[in-house]
Amino acid sequence: MKHRVVGRRLDRTTEHRTAMFRNLVTSLIRHERITTTTPKAKELKRFADKIITLAKRATPHARRIANRDVRDVEVLNKLFGPIAERFKARPGGYTRLVRVGRRAGDNAEIAVIELVDRAPAASPEGEEKQGGAKGEQ
Repeated sequence: MKHRVVGRRLDRTTEHRTAMFRNLVTSLIRHERITTTTPKAKELKRFADKIITLAKRATPHARRIANRDVRDVEVLNKLFGPIAERFKARPGGYTRLVRVGRRAGDNAEIAVIELVDRAPAASPEGEEKQGGAKGEQ
């Protein structure tokens, strides 16, 4: 039984898993939408929501804690600037998970994870780039 055990191992060591989620959350904040496997996206949702909640505090200590996971200064500034302002009034649920099908190579279930209040102008371009080639195969 898995009493009080939270999270997936994803067949990785702790260090690898931590590094992977740090990279994924940095990419999610930079691009505001990424495509990955569904189990990774579900775990990333938890990780990203914690980082965004931290950014809403806007204190130097919160920035230092977020810097452990988001190592890119440009992305960190975006997180504590426009993204924190965008989600200021929202109490949680900053990300959306949309399942988009299965990957051609290994039949893994694929999902798109995105920030909920994305700018609508970026939507059509991103869908054509990501969904065009994969959807046709």
